[in-house]
Amino acid sequence: MDTDWALTELNNFLRLTELYYPPDPPGMIIMTSHLSNRGEDADILASAQVVEQLFDRVIKDWRHVVPSEDNTQVNRWCQHRETAERVKAVLLRQDEVREKLGDNAPELNAAHLHPWIWDGARSLWQSGHYREAVRAAAVMLNAETQNKAGRRDVSETDLFKQIFTTDDPQPGKPRLRLMVNDGSRTFTSLHRGIMAYAEGCFAAIRNPSSHTVQDELPEDHGLEQLAAFSVLARWVDTATVLR
Repeated sequence: MDTDWALTELNNFLRLTELYYPPDPPGMIIMTSHLSNRGEDADILASAQVVEQLFDRVIKDWRHVVPSEDNTQVNRWCQHRETAERVKAVLLRQDEVREKLGDNAPELNAAHLHPWIWDGARSLWQSGHYREAVRAAAVMLNAETQNKAGRRDVSETDLFKQIFTTDDPQPGKPRLRLMVNDGSRTFTSLHRGIMAYAEGCFAAIRNPSSHTVQDELPEDHGLEQLAAFSVLARWVDTATVLR
């Protein structure tokens, strides 16, 4: 996330929704306790469309976590304003909090995974369907690998075994290579390792989610599984096709 941009958007929303008592018209005294927002309704709505997405990213269940006032008694943007202040605090002090709490470990951002994986998973992931998101990412990886190798006749484990085998290519059966075959054990180990890794990913992660009914994955478990497929995707993407 671009923190500077996010803070600018939050501050703009807070400025627009600031509450104040409008002054009485010149020459008139109106006894009223009605609070108004500084900004125009159209500007507030446009800003809210952006900051709500920030809220969802930082405090996913903010609509339930942050107290909601009766909009008819106070102002319809009270819950949004408190959420904006909370999100600002998170963004401004997240590094400090991690350091002081003793958990300054790096975080894995799903959007930084290989594009094949995140593009396949994004829509389902953002709706909370983590297991289906992982399955969709695996399907995308399989399709992109078939496209690169020009093989539609095999898929998943068989596909990876055939394209990363150390055997020479054959007509209609190209190979993918991460390095030139220099006759070394490193060449053999690397490509056999990828075959074994791919088999593990499809057999232990993708297949169970497709063939059996299972409970929803915890988000962090799903992220780990996406990362596993991302490693495989980068190998395929960077490999050279040998025909």
